[in-house]
Amino acid sequence: MIKEIKKETIEKMDKAIGSLKYELNSLRAGRANPQILERVTVDYYGAVTPLNQLGNISAPEPRMILIQPWDANSIGLIEKAILKADLGLNPGNDGKVIRIVLPQLTEERRKELVKTAKKFGEESKVAVRNIRRHAIQDLKDLEKESMITEDELKHAENDIQKMTDDEIKKIDEIVAAKNDEIMEV
Repeated sequence: MIKEIKKETIEKMDKAIGSLKYELNSLRAGRANPQILERVTVDYYGAVTPLNQLGNISAPEPRMILIQPWDANSIGLIEKAILKADLGLNPGNDGKVIRIVLPQLTEERRKELVKTAKKFGEESKVAVRNIRRHAIQDLKDLEKESMITEDELKHAENDIQKMTDDEIKKIDEIVAAKNDEIMEV
């Protein structure tokens, strides 16, 4: 039973870190990254459709994103959706493809992005700590039902605390790497 709780706990903590990585990928760090458009949805013939399902998105140059829609009639809809997403991007098209040239980030904007990255990191740490709290509560419930001994409880609590510390260290490393990427000129 203790092994199951530990396994479930580490899986949940890994999901929290996966969520953090997903959130950080959506932050624009100066370089063109097609993932910044991942959350953009287009009202395509009455259906809300993710942008990546309407065309090929690539970054042929360090400061440019290229979108090649499969349906040339959707170019206007895609441009409107990108503007509406409020990402600070200005798309332009030549009738066949949409080009988005990423402007150089200002120092002020970089600092805002660093704060946002830190906020995402703190939210992930809170999630990991909540997972730890639930796991320890489950262990205490097992001890109350006399399914494990007090010594087993203490060892399991220590193991879960160690897992939590490791995950929080990973979160700090991920956020620090993203901050370095954002501040790189």
